[in-house]
Amino acid sequence: MNNPTVQDIFQHFYPAYLEKYSPSPEQAKAARNILNCKTGAYGANVSMCEDCGAVQIHYNSCRNRCCPMCQAVPTEMWMDARREDVLDAPYFHLVFTVPDILNPVIYSNQKQLYDTLYHTASATISKIAADPKHLGASVGYICILHTWGSEMNLHPHIHTILLGGGLTPKNEWKDNGAEFFLPIWAIAKVFRGKYMDELKNLWNTNQLEFHGTAEKYRNYYAFKELIDSCYDTEWIPYCKKTFNSAQSVIDYRNEGQWKELALSGVEFIRRFLMHVPPKRFVRIRHYGLLCSRSKSKKLTLCRNLLGCQKYLSKLRDKGMPEILKHLYGINVCVCKACGGKLGPPPPSDTTKMLNILNSIVF
Repeated sequence: MNNPTVQDIFQHFYPAYLEKYSPSPEQAKAARNILNCKTGAYGANVSMCEDCGAVQIHYNSCRNRCCPMCQAVPTEMWMDARREDVLDAPYFHLVFTVPDILNPVIYSNQKQLYDTLYHTASATISKIAADPKHLGASVGYICILHTWGSEMNLHPHIHTILLGGGLTPKNEWKDNGAEFFLPIWAIAKVFRGKYMDELKNLWNTNQLEFHGTAEKYRNYYAFKELIDSCYDTEWIPYCKKTFNSAQSVIDYRNEGQWKELALSGVEFIRRFLMHVPPKRFVRIRHYGLLCSRSKSKKLTLCRNLLGCQKYLSKLRDKGMPEILKHLYGINVCVCKACGGKLGPPPPSDTTKMLNILNSIVF
């Protein structure tokens, strides 16, 4: 296959994958959705040209958040909505990660230990930012979980878009300009302590499971040795420089180089499904000034103190045809054959349309 899609790979190799592995219910659902996305399995929209009578069929997508074929528009809509929260102030890109020796335990307990990443990253930022020695203010930040490494291996880490200033207890704005206000050594020490405390608490309350390569940690002494190794390992959070402008906070792209990696089809599917999140797991979370309960009031105060204007969403309340035209210049209401106007087929042609769909889908 030349330039195969993820769907192509699943269609060719998923049966062989099932002979070797047993996916979780969430993984099986993601695979089923990818296999059926835009094939007609989830229905279709039929339009007919009012001028030439040409029929246009658009198959519905699966809308699974793990499907790479139908997430482009939702991603653009999310980014457009988040721009409304951006202030004309410094921003930093902070990354929290854990030692890879914890990966087997994390994979056996994804919901609990992914949540722990969020809890401890958030608590670390809030604690250090509130310290008058560093900033002495309440800041706002978005935490996004990534589980991919460069080779599709398990590498759970939290990307944080961090506002480099905040509100003091007296509701005054405070920042340190372009200088990052949180010392990396303090972040590493606090984050490690908080993460390990939560991990040990989960162990002590029998809330952890151990499967596969993590099974050996059922033994108390093996688990204690793992804990000791984590304390002996240097945890290194990473902070990138400030973004160039306010709007680039949301639009940043990975500037790394492409890396080629040869995998069998079955191994590709195994690694791909390894990153399907637990059911109803919230992957993007907002904290501090960006917390949904108080965001509107506090961001309005920050804008007034900074004298900056609010970005107005370009996609909010628009229908999908308008969104596609705005983003990609695609007018789905225009006939591809003659340029005429597309609309729903008249009632007299309903039976004809159903017969066309049935002949294609089934």
